[in-house]
Amino acid sequence: MRLCVFCGSSDGARPLYREAATALGRHFAEAGIELVYGGGKVGLMGAVADGALAAGGRVTGIMPKALVEKETAHLGLTDLRVVASMHERKALMADLAEGFVALPGGLGTFEEMFEVWTWAQLGYHRKPLAVFNAGGFYDGLLGFLDSVVDEGFVREPHRAMLIVGTEPADLVARIRAYEPPQVIKWVKAEER
Repeated sequence: MRLCVFCGSSDGARPLYREAATALGRHFAEAGIELVYGGGKVGLMGAVADGALAAGGRVTGIMPKALVEKETAHLGLTDLRVVASMHERKALMADLAEGFVALPGGLGTFEEMFEVWTWAQLGYHRKPLAVFNAGGFYDGLLGFLDSVVDEGFVREPHRAMLIVGTEPADLVARIRAYEPPQVIKWVKAEER
């Protein structure tokens, strides 16, 4: 299995985020899961890659040339693929992955997570998406997403697509067991 991780290029405010990223990378390697990620050597990106590599895992990084030139690329990866743009990066990450996990991160992490979730909702893929909710990082967002369902902008089966976990082994088990919903995105007027 090959899973793509979205995460921050910084460590965040609490050491537990880096510890969680390292543990997830290590668990991937121990479970025979190849890590695909953005290719960085810094922050949680570097931690998840280093965790996997230290445990003998295979890690593929994908990074735009402009970021490689800024010397943020992790040069110790199994496979570092340099692409021309962020669009190419995201497309290749999505193509290579059989599922997605979001660790704590910022705007880029959120954008990547919501993009692949939207694609799944629209039926462009049937791959699982999970958040590793280290230290309750995603609690506020998860509550907001529940309110979006209450307000009628997201259907419950699409909200339920997001797997949430706090332990690597449990999260991976739930990703492996994922079954996409059998519901279309659009609601007909007569169903309202």
